[in-house]
Amino acid sequence: MSLEEESPTTSTTKTEQATGTPELRVEGISKQFGRILAVDEVSLEVRSGNIFALVGDNGAGKSTLMNILSGVHQPTKGNLYKGGEEVSFTNPSEARAKGIETVYQDLALMDDLDIGTNIFMGQFPKRGIGPIKFIDWETTYERAEHIIADRLGRNIDIKTEVEFLSGGQRQLVAIGRALAFDPDVIILDEPTSALSVDATRLVQDTLNTLAESGITIIIVSHNIESVLTHADRIGVLFQGSLVDTYIPSETGLEELNEVMTTGFSSS
Repeated sequence: MSLEEESPTTSTTKTEQATGTPELRVEGISKQFGRILAVDEVSLEVRSGNIFALVGDNGAGKSTLMNILSGVHQPTKGNLYKGGEEVSFTNPSEARAKGIETVYQDLALMDDLDIGTNIFMGQFPKRGIGPIKFIDWETTYERAEHIIADRLGRNIDIKTEVEFLSGGQRQLVAIGRALAFDPDVIILDEPTSALSVDATRLVQDTLNTLAESGITIIIVSHNIESVLTHADRIGVLFQGSLVDTYIPSETGLEELNEVMTTGFSSS
């Protein structure tokens, strides 16, 4: 079935999800480092299958909030809910166990290894008898092919070494590695930073495809223009506080830039 044929179902699902239980809910989250209040009483909701952009200037608290959601930091106070269940994480592995994956800006790929190896690094499918196990390379490449071709919809040879990929393709490999853990939520840190126009479009189209499949996408960015075109909602942070959330069709670049730099809107 083509993407166009699936669109009405996807649209209906998003409408239904708008009134259902949020996939991720943050309630009064604060984080203090010594005397510095990095995140101050932030509350927000992200719906299943939506793309939520969290934007703000440097020092606004984006990275700290992202690290709380991904289990790197623990909040000083406040509550986090995943699918209606209250959760708390002491490390990224606990967040992963609850279906939350994070793609960091540095991507952490190994340039001299191929796509399939990068996707399953540290979690290779194995086979063997009893305690004797070894990497099942056939299954590794089959699963990597499924992720790249079927889930991301891209035609890239999975045995290509990462050093020969474009910036956009490298980002896809990092997203593919996140998909290998079968997450419900993927958080991406500056996914289009330093990418060309074509590479940015490639990444944005891929994130739209994942959202349409039901995965919740959270984009952390300082580039409002890059998220205005494809986010379902945009939350603006200023000096650790969430100023407000906006629907892209009801706002614009000028207003969001003003909110991001001043903490309020004159509109």
